[in-house]
Parts: sequence; structure tokens; C-alpha cells
Amino acid sequence: MSNVGWGTDEDGVIDALGMTTTEDRMTIPIKFKDMFEDDLKSLMAKECGGDLGEALQYLAVNPIEAECYMLQKACEGIGTDERLLYSILCGRSNKDMELLKKTYYKLFTEDLVSNATGEVGGSLQDVLMGSLQAAEEEYDLDYHTDDKAKEDAEVFYEAGQGSWGTDEAKIVKMIVMSPPKHLKLVNEHYCDSYGYTLFKAIEKELGGDSESALLFTLGIKLKPYETIAKLIKAACKGIGTDELLLTCTLIRYQNLLPFVCVAHEELFDKSLHDRIKKECRGDYEKLLLAVVNKVFPVE
Repeated sequence: MSNVGWGTDEDGVIDALGMTTTEDRMTIPIKFKDMFEDDLKSLMAKECGGDLGEALQYLAVNPIEAECYMLQKACEGIGTDERLLYSILCGRSNKDMELLKKTYYKLFTEDLVSNATGEVGGSLQDVLMGSLQAAEEEYDLDYHTDDKAKEDAEVFYEAGQGSWGTDEAKIVKMIVMSPPKHLKLVNEHYCDSYGYTLFKAIEKELGGDSESALLFTLGIKLKPYETIAKLIKAACKGIGTDELLLTCTLIRYQNLLPFVCVAHEELFDKSLHDRIKKECRGDYEKLLLAVVNKVFPVE
């Protein structure tokens, strides 16, 4: 780690932290503290600013703490970053969610459930609350049968297209609480019976951030690599890049990036490396490319 007093060696820092894995980052902050009696995240905040500094701070702590700092960032200030919020909270396993809540409280002595749901309203609040409750059913072959999937597909239809008004709470509960294997079968039965997927049904019945959050939840459960690839593209869509969302997505999902890179190229006919080069500049670009190249290097 290079900090020689007259300026930070950004290339050295990028090599030291960018070319690490999530497993490396479980121990690096601890070893750094033991060796130099300094906090690595605080040092990155002091030495590097902007998007580069933000990304380096997330790389300077263990992965679950990084997610907690991302959530804190999503909730701070005047406006809530709903997209960052639901992309971190939705689609997690029960075990991962419980660990996230405990770590968040340990870092900030604040309740994640209250902080996250207090920042939003309406159906989005229902989606986040359902996810935060860590109540996804454990897959059970004796319970999650083909008949059960067919019945749930009908319930889903009656809660949406099959009635005059949308029962959003029922739709949210089914998507959030159903295990992935069961949802896959429900989706198949829905397609057979009604002619389109659960994804399309959600698009027809919901809107705004609640629709996006529920589509993301369903996507992570059924098509995780495509869903992450689409999230990356969404961060780069429009006039300006959402650097925070791009940073957080690449760092959080680094272990899955080999599969995400393949899905990204298949979906958009563009490599993830090329997208980063187009959207980012300077040392920030170098750092994000290092994170990707560590697990999916360009030949």
C-alpha cells in the first residue's frame, strides 16, 4: 500500500486492492490494522476522493461490511437511492440477510429494517420488508409439488390479471417467500396457462420502483447472471452513468462475474470490459477493470 506523504500512488493502490477477491478482503483489513495500526477504509477515504475513493473504501473492508456501508450510502442525504437499496436487499438467502442485519447493527448500532423501510413507502416498502424478514420458505419436495406450483400460478393470476384490481401484497409475498426451485415451476405453469411469464405479469400489474424491485427479486432467484448483467447496463443507461450503482454491483458480485460477463455479452453483444471502458475514465476505470480482470481476465 503506497502512501509516501507527497501523494498517493494510485496505481499501487489499484494493484493492491483492485486485484483482490472477496476471500482476500476477509483478511486484508485485519492484517493491515495489525501491521500499521491504521484503519484501511479510513486511509482510503483520506487519500483518494471521488468515485475512485468510494470504490476503494468498499474494497478496504470485508464483503458483508462493504454492503452495509453501501446501504448506509443509499439511505443518507435528502433522497433515498431506491435502486441501490433494493439491489442489495432483495433476493438474498435467509442466512445472508440475517448476517447483513447483524453486521449493520454492529457497525452503526442502528436497525437495518427500520432504516431501510423508513426511507420508502407504498409497495416498494412491502417488497423490502418482505426481503428483510428473511422468511423465504425452505424448499420441500413434499410441499413444493407440481400441484402446488400450478395452484400458486392460479393464485398469482387471480391477484393480478384475473381480477379488477391488483392484490400487490399477495404478489409480493409469493415472489419474496417462494424458494427459487418452486418459483421456476410456478413460472412454467403460468406460461402454459396464461401465455406469458411471471416477469411479464409483474410488468403489466405493477409500476415504478416496486415493479423494478420485484422484477429484480424474481430475476435473482430465476436468472441471476442475466439479472446482474441487466443491473450493470441500467447503471450505465441514460445521459450519465450511475457510478455508485456500477461500483457496488461489480464489487458485490465479483465472485459471479465470470458468469455475468458471459450473460452480458450474450444479452448486449458487448463485453463488460468494453462497457466499463466506455462509461468510466482514469484511475476509476482502471480499478473497476482490475476487479473484473481478477476473476475474468481479458486474453
